[in-house]
Amino acid sequence: MKKVFVYKFASLIILATAVGLSGCKHYLDEQPITAYGTNFVFSSKATAYQALIAVYSQLTGDQGYGIRVSLYYTVDTDETQGPTGAGDNDRRDIARYQATSGNAQLNNPFSQLFTGIEYANICIANIPKMAQYNGSSSEAKQLQRMYGEALTLRAQFYYEAIRNWGDLPANFQPASSIAEQNPFPSRINRDSLYNQLLADLKTASALVPWRGELSAIGDPQDERITKGSVKGLRARIALTRGGYSLRNSSSQMERSSDYLTYYQIARDECNDIINSGQHNLNTSFKALWKNQVCARASADPDGELMFQVSAVGGTGTADTKLGYYNGPSVNGYGNKSINILPTYFYLFDSTDLRRDVTCCLYSVNADGISKTGQAITAIVDGKYRRDWITNPSIAPTNAIQYLGLKWQILRYADVLLMFAEAENEINNGPDAAAYNTINMVRRRGYGKSITATSTIDLPGGLTKDQFFQAIVKERSLELGGEGIRKFDLIRWNLIAQTISNTKAALTALAAGTGIYAGLPTNMYFKTNSTSDDNTLTGNAWSNSFYKTAPTSTPSGTTKVTWVSSAITATGTSSPLGRFATGFTSNKSELLPIPQPARDANPNLTQNPNY
Repeated sequence: MKKVFVYKFASLIILATAVGLSGCKHYLDEQPITAYGTNFVFSSKATAYQALIAVYSQLTGDQGYGIRVSLYYTVDTDETQGPTGAGDNDRRDIARYQATSGNAQLNNPFSQLFTGIEYANICIANIPKMAQYNGSSSEAKQLQRMYGEALTLRAQFYYEAIRNWGDLPANFQPASSIAEQNPFPSRINRDSLYNQLLADLKTASALVPWRGELSAIGDPQDERITKGSVKGLRARIALTRGGYSLRNSSSQMERSSDYLTYYQIARDECNDIINSGQHNLNTSFKALWKNQVCARASADPDGELMFQVSAVGGTGTADTKLGYYNGPSVNGYGNKSINILPTYFYLFDSTDLRRDVTCCLYSVNADGISKTGQAITAIVDGKYRRDWITNPSIAPTNAIQYLGLKWQILRYADVLLMFAEAENEINNGPDAAAYNTINMVRRRGYGKSITATSTIDLPGGLTKDQFFQAIVKERSLELGGEGIRKFDLIRWNLIAQTISNTKAALTALAAGTGIYAGLPTNMYFKTNSTSDDNTLTGNAWSNSFYKTAPTSTPSGTTKVTWVSSAITATGTSSPLGRFATGFTSNKSELLPIPQPARDANPNLTQNPNY
């Protein structure tokens, strides 16, 4: 009988079906095992590996980072917002901080995260017991790596669940081991959970090799977790553990008094990654997204893409809707449901090359090549684009929704920025190392040499707070649309003020006042341009985004309404009209616990103010 949501899994391992995608090395390109007992599954390295793949499989699909966790739960920040339309007890309400415990899009992702935890628990409990596990042979090293991967995956699943729902039950053993002991577990303080995850990741980092050491143990380079992934995730969790969160005990945003301990962990882990020489920035921000992520490249020579969610098969269980739900439409196909806020577009300097990657100002016509310029109220999230997909390309007449694009959980640029943030906090101000890492990211963003001093480097002599504010801005410019901003703002205890400031900024932009004075009311798109570059030199637009527009439409262009009252119009079609309309401090920092989970476990209390 089902006793509780986290204990509904028997001791059998039921592996998710995975369909291979020809020509790419994905960790899901494996034949599944179904309904085999643990004695059989953990009798050989090959079958144990397939059990590990079952853990990886819970990252993806509709209920994971394929769409809901990545795109439904992360929007309505100062960067992006969710879809237009009336409230729906569904994705729109989640985006606007209006979700209730009965929202249709909460329970299945919640359950899938705990399925991932359960599958990981089974691997963690059984892999070290295998006769082949001990020793220094290649087989032993591969099994030890797999154990470390399972610890890391469990940490990722738990981290995702905690940052969305706060305190949760501790579930660090297979359900079959503890179901009879405690069938209805209570929630425990998230700090205890985070401490366990940090300890697990420390263990994992000693077992999982660097990407350059894989061949020494007989493993190929693919999308599986390496030591850099482990350390980077440990740094991210440490910064979250050291940051603010909405506490169930007080219904207030608080952080622990020993927060600097966790900033030190983050600093040290990032420093190890940097000094390892195993990871680097791709020299081109656009090439990273267009020629690596959207081209579905099977190899990343720079190692910037440190933790990816694989996507295969064209189904809701193992693929993603990245590039369909978000990104520009092609021949009318695509939801365009993640919009860039107009104020975020203008956060970028005119010479920052990241703007034209992160912000997409066009839809693609029926020929799949020519484009139509979009209004400022219809800018879409641009890092995942259907029209950038190759290997193979997708015909504009193809109506498929699953495009095989991989969600990026962690990039090396984030490691550099986490290091700079932690270094500044620990030292009560920036040192040369903190300046160097943030400037590396900035230089790449402006198309400069990553390692050479540049005019776009941050000025010296910044105070701790000034440098922190630079970090807050740079993380937004670099990581926009990657599902990170909301949780950064929460751990900094800045989300409420940021939402308020963004509403005021949207109002000022619509009126053309303050820093937005002199912006064009119209833009002119070169009719049927084939360029994916928004700059004047990119041959898409004929006038500047930063200067007053011509009074008449230039020849060969199509007028697009730009700065106007449409930004602040009433109703859910305008940016301001639907932006974070339900946000409430000391409530909206967490999602409500799904009601079906509470029905299954009467000891699951609800989050504050729901």
